[in-house]
Amino acid sequence: MNEIVKGSAETLRIAILGSLGAVFLSVPLGIFASETMVSSAVYRPVRTLLAFIRAIPLILVAMLMVGAVGLGPLPGIIAVAFHATGMLAKFYAEAIDGVSRAPIAALESAGAGPLARLRYAIWPQMAPVVARDTIFRFELNLRESLILGIVGAGGIGFYIQTYVRSFQYDKAASVTLAVIAMVIAIEAINVALRRRFA
Repeated sequence: MNEIVKGSAETLRIAILGSLGAVFLSVPLGIFASETMVSSAVYRPVRTLLAFIRAIPLILVAMLMVGAVGLGPLPGIIAVAFHATGMLAKFYAEAIDGVSRAPIAALESAGAGPLARLRYAIWPQMAPVVARDTIFRFELNLRESLILGIVGAGGIGFYIQTYVRSFQYDKAASVTLAVIAMVIAIEAINVALRRRFA
């Protein structure tokens, strides 16, 4: 039971901190990947970089991070943050590019700079989309964090791997049930949050 609680808490920590890191990185990258905010000389290379990040499998990133910083939750957090940034920044850029142009043009004609346009014309329109996409990505990060323990990147997956390798299938089944319960609970919370921001 202690292993289940410890592993679940570690998995949640990896998902939460990895998601926060991804949001922190995705905000500037999303702005620089938006054709509304910057020129094609800027957004095209940034979009290419984000596509490259998305193309790398999470498990490979986690293995590289384990080799670089060692076993434990830290490589899992870094891997989740890195991998999620590729998708979140793309979502943020698309949210910026999908807003109505009329308020932006009005501020431009009044002499407002890019940051003022982002704050007063773009953000109010894109906030619900950003909230929805961020919640969705957190749910995905949590599910991905469950398997990172297989490569030594912390979380409850480490205990599942340990129990299976030592033929303790009853304990592996208990941990698997805990994982299912956690995913269902997070799914219910995310559905409620998405309805609120819809």
